[in-house]
Amino acid sequence: MYWPETVTINDVGLRDGLQLESTILTAEQKKLIADGLIKANVKTIEFGSFVHPKLVPQMANSGEVFELLKNQGDVKLIALIPNLKGAQNAASKGIKQVNTVFSASNTHNLQNIKQTTQTSIENYKQIKEFCDEHHMKLDVSLATSFGCPFEGEISESRIHSIIGQITQIGVDTITLADTTGMANPKQVYELVNGVVAQFPDQKFNLHFHNTRDMGLPNILAGIQAGVSSFDAALGGLGGCPFAPGATGNVCTEDVVHMLHNMGIDTGIDLDQLLKTSALLQDLVGHELPSSVLKAGKSNRKYEVPVS
Repeated sequence: MYWPETVTINDVGLRDGLQLESTILTAEQKKLIADGLIKANVKTIEFGSFVHPKLVPQMANSGEVFELLKNQGDVKLIALIPNLKGAQNAASKGIKQVNTVFSASNTHNLQNIKQTTQTSIENYKQIKEFCDEHHMKLDVSLATSFGCPFEGEISESRIHSIIGQITQIGVDTITLADTTGMANPKQVYELVNGVVAQFPDQKFNLHFHNTRDMGLPNILAGIQAGVSSFDAALGGLGGCPFAPGATGNVCTEDVVHMLHNMGIDTGIDLDQLLKTSALLQDLVGHELPSSVLKAGKSNRKYEVPVS
């Protein structure tokens, strides 16, 4: 089996993690979480999105959040954008890296952004031109890459075709996303191994949800297939507001804990990460899905009670 020495973890908790929460955090509260992630040495943070505030009110203060975080040194601050207008809004704030998303499933894409996948690819050309003109890095997340709650299985040939069109236009990183937690490790290995082989010069990232407790084994399958960059959300919060059952991103501290126990370095301070997760739990006002936050690290020793 192949095990890399290092793996990169990108935290998406401030965006994907918070977008379904009933408690809307202030920009200052989000900065507290970001500060904790940065102190834990997380190097990439998706801090918010430039979507219409009526659709996702939890993200309405993303511009304010960026203003509070923009002088944080070598940390990459990424904003999600749904369209060209989102890219323009991000550019007006001075944001230098954005991630746009569309779905491999036509039905999900219509639910999510009211257009077909092919229309999204055509519109992506305009976003790419705008980002190039404004010296912004542009990533793409391909939602429902491992299955759609409306259409079911998405063929590997369709995924390959969409990636081929995206790479011809140009892209920094492509994320294959398991939007509703439908993936299994065998499927992940076969799909990811195939796209890595077909597009050897393209950077890939993987985004799993833990809806059915498959997030961690799917990450291991992705590693075996040749990918070493993964999204995760602090505390395991999150989900897609436009897909039924899309609860729970894979949890950042659970992923880091697993990889460190396997001798794979992430560069992240797990103790600081757990402190920040506990703070997030206080801010949202309910228990988080995080297993390590509940149970502690596996090397933690407990005192034997004296009878």
